[in-house]
Amino acid sequence: MISELPPVESDLAERLQSAVDRRFHDTLGDLATLVAIPGIAWEAFPPEELERSAHAVSALAQASGFDDVQILRAPRPDGAPGGPAVVARHPAAPGKPTVLLYAHHDVQPPGDATLWESAPFEPVVRDGRLYGRGAADDKAGLVVHFAAWRALREVLGEADGVGVTLFIEGEEEAGSPSFRTFLETYREQLASDVIVVADSGNWAIGVPALTTSLRGLVDGTITLTILDHALHSGVYGGPILDAPTLLARLISTFHDDEGNVAVQGLVVGDDPAVDYPEEQFRADAGMLDGVQLAGSGSIAARLWSRPALSIIGMDVPAIAVSSNTIHPTARAKFSLRIAPGQNPAAAMEAVRRHVEAHTPFGARVDFAPGESGNPYLADTSSPAARLALDALRAAWQTEPVQMGMGGSIPFVAHLKAVFPEAEVLITGVEDPDTRAHSSNESVHVDEFRRAIVAEALMLAGLSMTER
Repeated sequence: MISELPPVESDLAERLQSAVDRRFHDTLGDLATLVAIPGIAWEAFPPEELERSAHAVSALAQASGFDDVQILRAPRPDGAPGGPAVVARHPAAPGKPTVLLYAHHDVQPPGDATLWESAPFEPVVRDGRLYGRGAADDKAGLVVHFAAWRALREVLGEADGVGVTLFIEGEEEAGSPSFRTFLETYREQLASDVIVVADSGNWAIGVPALTTSLRGLVDGTITLTILDHALHSGVYGGPILDAPTLLARLISTFHDDEGNVAVQGLVVGDDPAVDYPEEQFRADAGMLDGVQLAGSGSIAARLWSRPALSIIGMDVPAIAVSSNTIHPTARAKFSLRIAPGQNPAAAMEAVRRHVEAHTPFGARVDFAPGESGNPYLADTSSPAARLALDALRAAWQTEPVQMGMGGSIPFVAHLKAVFPEAEVLITGVEDPDTRAHSSNESVHVDEFRRAIVAEALMLAGLSMTER
């Protein structure tokens, strides 16, 4: 735990901003260099590129003034080696806190190259944005850490006092399979008082945000069976409904007529204080004219503090190979985002009960639980959270938003489990136009610069407090 934090003096804030600005051209070049490396932690992609990415991050850490820089791994649950993570450390002065700066260097696959306006691994700046796979998610996040640390060292030198540990993961986009084992294996090296996770976003261009809540996740597979073999639809059709049709009827029970999740026993959290205007949401999501939104209540509540259930995959015959057949079985994979305060095991059991109670026409159903991850709710009254909000306010010169995120970052729950006394702050550089995981991913260059200034201010504030 850390003590109350004094405000960062305006003179120090100006010097930090000047230090960031002086090096910003080089910082943007560092980001472009990393974006050009297609480090993807999926088995279908060359592992040597992921290794090259880790070594490039390691070199950047050394160039930023860290002496203790390592590339480390931990085993995945199946025994295979995990992705290469970079850990770099600068020890705290006696009595000073240590901050863990997290980001990840691996990226999503590029997808369909024809949908990109420029090559995904050839970074280019146009209209004030740097384009390329990983430009925002999450190579900008890790470069923010390096640049903020360099600015602090340039301004304060050896007087900074705060300890800094960098943890740059190498398999986040693959689901962080070795993450918990990694934390437990290297617990001593990663122990800290404050953890800054730079893997989120801001409210809008020009309006910063601190992510204060995350929905959790449970998923699973539902297999519905009606026959022991397929049948000719002309000979047997009528008395027997095919498995895909019955599965569709089951899936339709997951939501009520308004589109709210109809599974009983799921937690619904409090409505957020801030709302997401419908016009802005529709534009950000790319919704077609005339398509109605699902659910009731504010859009922010539907996104952040209420459950959301999607069908993300189905096994039924493709049209290209379809025939006049009554199919005996069909499968669907569901993905349920759960609200803060929801126990994942209880949510999984609620879905199971719903499936068993709503399976139509006496069909046989098999429910196979999949992955699960805890939701997260921050304590925004803590000293570190107040410092973060002050830093965002100073860097953007406007009031920051305390926002939730509809998506899940399961490793945040692991961080809290292994380091329960540490305060977790979730920041980032993304904005509604970023298109992370999609074609034409980009980061807004000026927002990137402001994020560096904000983190430098956070580090400066931590350097002024005691453990």
